[in-house]
Amino acid sequence: MQLLNEKELFSLVNELSLTYFHKPFIDKVEFNHRLRTTGGRYLPNKRVVELNPKYFIEGDKEEFVGIIKHELCHYHLHIEGKGYKHGDKEFKELLAATRSPRHCQPLPSHKIEYKHKYICKKCSFIYNRRRRVNTQKYSCGRCRGKLKEVKE
Repeated sequence: MQLLNEKELFSLVNELSLTYFHKPFIDKVEFNHRLRTTGGRYLPNKRVVELNPKYFIEGDKEEFVGIIKHELCHYHLHIEGKGYKHGDKEFKELLAATRSPRHCQPLPSHKIEYKHKYICKKCSFIYNRRRRVNTQKYSCGRCRGKLKEVKE
């Protein structure tokens, strides 16, 4: 899928802003290719919304629209002088009112592959690990039981 150009991206964000917030988006929106672990961010000092282009390319449209709505929550609350940070009450209420996601889903290309699986002999809790664990040295973090590697 080809990336949107600057005008198309702005019109999409402005359309979502008018639809869900009933206010126009008048500042700058851009793709930031350096974003890795987040879908987007709002920079209050510059009043710029930056979006991760990988979510547009790899993800589905609903996920990308959700990221834009989340960043618009930050944007509109900041402009109105209200609490626009994640922990603020107004932010949480606006997220709920616009049905915006609190977090974005991990990208399909960033899914973690676990090579080793361990099970606690006492409480049967399953641990997935990238690296091997010394079962003689480490025990279950819940009940202190012995760990056993599960071969698949």
